[in-house]
Amino acid sequence: MKIRFLVLLALLVSFSITSISQSRSQTYFEIKVYHFESLNQEAMIDGYLKDAFLPALHRTGIKNIGVFKPVGNDTLADKRVYVLIPLKSAIQYADLPEILSKDSKLQADGRTYLEATPDKVPYKRMESIFLKGFADMPYLQLPSLKNDLSKRVYELRSYEGPTEKMYARKVEMFNKGGEIALFKRLGFNALFYGSVIAGSRMPNLMYMTTFEDMPSRDAHWKAFSASPEWKELSAMEYYKRTVSRNETILLKPVSYSEI
Repeated sequence: MKIRFLVLLALLVSFSITSISQSRSQTYFEIKVYHFESLNQEAMIDGYLKDAFLPALHRTGIKNIGVFKPVGNDTLADKRVYVLIPLKSAIQYADLPEILSKDSKLQADGRTYLEATPDKVPYKRMESIFLKGFADMPYLQLPSLKNDLSKRVYELRSYEGPTEKMYARKVEMFNKGGEIALFKRLGFNALFYGSVIAGSRMPNLMYMTTFEDMPSRDAHWKAFSASPEWKELSAMEYYKRTVSRNETILLKPVSYSEI
């Protein structure tokens, strides 16, 4: 009886460890970017995402989907909606369009968007960026912030490398170099760090951090710049000139965002 109990206990522990591992094994991400021009297009995109697309993703087992718009989006020449989708594998990413095309409820709920005519298109252009999570944080990490979602600021950063070799060094800087650990110590609430596997700008890495508000965001970056870890890391010749172009986009979550 005692041996049977110990075997059962071992199986339960093994199952628990496996479950935790699987829940934290989302190593891929897709960022969809919808570029639009008019309020009608924005309404069509929002309606489709909220009432059709996100529920359809839920039916495939995908959850914790983030939907964001740039701060001051209304006045931008290039108006955008960003959708962050966590994925378990590259195969899931490749198979998802076909799976969704066979979802009859999605086709019905998203009919206005999906069957839009050429004279009433729902967006100017759409792009897909496919990423693989970094070794030191390969999964989606939900922010630990407690304040209202609408008050938060999300920061999406993109670092392009001049060559594949120099880009690889920048990725190394985040992992082996300790930049991810520094962000964690300072409470940046990073959602993900990822290498762009397919996108319009490569080689490239992207990551997203979360703050309670803009003053909190500014205070965090001030602490980052003043930290001894960053001063030491940024002074290393090995990691210099690893970024040829960087882009920072400040985002606000929409009301139906799940992050």
